[in-house]
Amino acid sequence: MTPDAFRRHGHAMVDWVASYMERVEGLPVYPQVAPGAIRALLPHEPPVEGEPWEVIAADLDRVVLPGVVGWQSPDWFAFFPANVSGPSILGELASAGLGQQGMLWATSPACTELEAHVLDWLVGMLGLPEAFRSDGAGGGVLHDSASSAALTALVAARSRAAVSDGELVAYVSTQTHSSVEKDARVAGIPHLRLIDVDATFAMRVDLLEVQVAADRAAGLVPFFVAASVGTTSSLAVDPVRALGELCARERLWLHVDAAMAGVAAICPELRGLNDGVELADSYSTNPHKWLLTNFDCTLFYVRDRQALVDALSIVPEYLRNAASAAGSVIDYRDWQVPLGRRFRALKLWFVIRHYGVAGLQAFIRHGVALAAELVTWVAADARFVLVAPPRLGLVCVRHLDGDEATLRIVEAVNASGRAALTQTRLAGHATIRISIGQTHTERRHVAALWAQILSLA
Repeated sequence: MTPDAFRRHGHAMVDWVASYMERVEGLPVYPQVAPGAIRALLPHEPPVEGEPWEVIAADLDRVVLPGVVGWQSPDWFAFFPANVSGPSILGELASAGLGQQGMLWATSPACTELEAHVLDWLVGMLGLPEAFRSDGAGGGVLHDSASSAALTALVAARSRAAVSDGELVAYVSTQTHSSVEKDARVAGIPHLRLIDVDATFAMRVDLLEVQVAADRAAGLVPFFVAASVGTTSSLAVDPVRALGELCARERLWLHVDAAMAGVAAICPELRGLNDGVELADSYSTNPHKWLLTNFDCTLFYVRDRQALVDALSIVPEYLRNAASAAGSVIDYRDWQVPLGRRFRALKLWFVIRHYGVAGLQAFIRHGVALAAELVTWVAADARFVLVAPPRLGLVCVRHLDGDEATLRIVEAVNASGRAALTQTRLAGHATIRISIGQTHTERRHVAALWAQILSLA
């Protein structure tokens, strides 16, 4: 494809994406297709000769769109927001066009230095501890997901523990995201303890302390605790300060997973979310969930980056270079499990510069306000009850008639194609999760969802 042809087809593709953004509200949120329907539209064998680009592009509407889930619909209330924006998409385009391989500073100085700088910006924007800035002993890096960030933290903590005797033990709550359990398997951690939670679904520090003591008495080696600032099911917030104090006494690595909720701290009035984070060894949150930046884009900060380098740095001859040898640059390959890495910082840089801090704050406040109004509607209907304390953009409710009535509503809403919901289970009850925060969600969309729920009650 020549530059001229790319320019022509690229303009058409941008038009197609812009058109999708305009019409997504009118499309079914969940596609009405059966398993295998998309593959049935595809030929059994790949083309021997290249096809005209116009034919390829037309299959976005014929093949792809019928099977696309409406993550970008303003009627998306399932799972979590995945709110892309124009500046983010354009940043992704520029990153793809530049094709940078950012494993070392030497392989892309712009990729490395822009990333470090934007991550330092976000320390201030989110009110995070100064120890997470790159001009000290710590620093930040962009990962693909909070799952990868937690795995990296586990590997660094395992290396720091330097155990020759005794099996390692990690600790999470019963509400911690399942990805941490998977990370523990990948990292070869033999024991993962699930600590019970209190009435707000936050980890109980007293039970953790008892379990750590019991494990030490049994000859095991406690080494890692994952705290959640915003659990998946209910956005519960673990008592990070108390956990940090316990981890300091017991010499345990504390990782704070603030996947969705953490970005809300861009609003000063919401920075209670950061209480105790200065005691953490590592921290992660996802702009690709609620800060107008498309997947993948996870912020991962550490208080001591040497712990990452000690655990993950291997330097074969083909990676040696003068800048790295001088110790004057950051090589982000040592801050993650893979070697290769993309130029993720471009899209985040574009988003911050386009919206500004004030614009991003306004976006978060809009979602929080919509959720708060929904809570008043729930309280006004005797058939429904809140299952968890409402927090930020998430409202968890159930029907008083029980699990069957609650799940029937979720299934009916999703089957209608008009909106999308996710269910969970809290305190033994089936629960409807209403997650507010999509890019273009307005009050009318939340009101329409609640009216639909009431019509099914």
